[in-house]
Amino acid sequence: MMSEKEQQQSIHTMDPPANVYTPNETEAAAAAAHDGTREREQRKKKRTKWLLYIVLFAIFHAAVIAVLAVTVLKVRTPRFRIRSATLHNFNLDTTINPSLSARMNAEFSIRNANFGRYRYQNGVVRFLYHGTPVGEVIIRNARVHWRSSRRFNVALDLDFANAARVNNSQFARDMGSGVVPIRSESRLRGRVDLLFFMRRNRASNMNCSMEIITATQQLRNIVCK
Repeated sequence: MMSEKEQQQSIHTMDPPANVYTPNETEAAAAAAHDGTREREQRKKKRTKWLLYIVLFAIFHAAVIAVLAVTVLKVRTPRFRIRSATLHNFNLDTTINPSLSARMNAEFSIRNANFGRYRYQNGVVRFLYHGTPVGEVIIRNARVHWRSSRRFNVALDLDFANAARVNNSQFARDMGSGVVPIRSESRLRGRVDLLFFMRRNRASNMNCSMEIITATQQLRNIVCK
């Protein structure tokens, strides 16, 4: 049998140490609530951060679309112009019934400033003297590559016989001054293909004026609008 001293030592061994703290239920609940609050705050911060990322991405995406809309995706009407022209086989009559005829060699250009090629159909360029036709030439269908120009030469005959009859007095004055004004007009219908999926119809208009100098048998002051 155990002695009284040994029993007392055994009882003392089973008692918890005096310096060990055991939290009660209220303190444990408060600690758990604090941990839950901190976890919710962390989740809220993560949601706020992801929301900020989404907003920034949307702003960046909108900015990219805006830049594309005013640059790559903007459709510009190609410019159709006469760059230069020369006259050959010049025939001039300044008698009682003045007349004029010549062979014109003209260089045309079509400037395509779009980020897609331009396909145009057949067209006609007409040359007029005070509204009366004095010559015309057919422009064959072709295409112009993106951000480039296409230049080509054509030849046509100018004949002022009918214009001299319609505008007899005006033609006589112009022949007397040595400066015969003419203008050219045309409308090329075509289509711009952007990024292989956008197609926009565009018509290129020509409206150019120039002067025939009878003394030198040359063209000058070619101005296109």
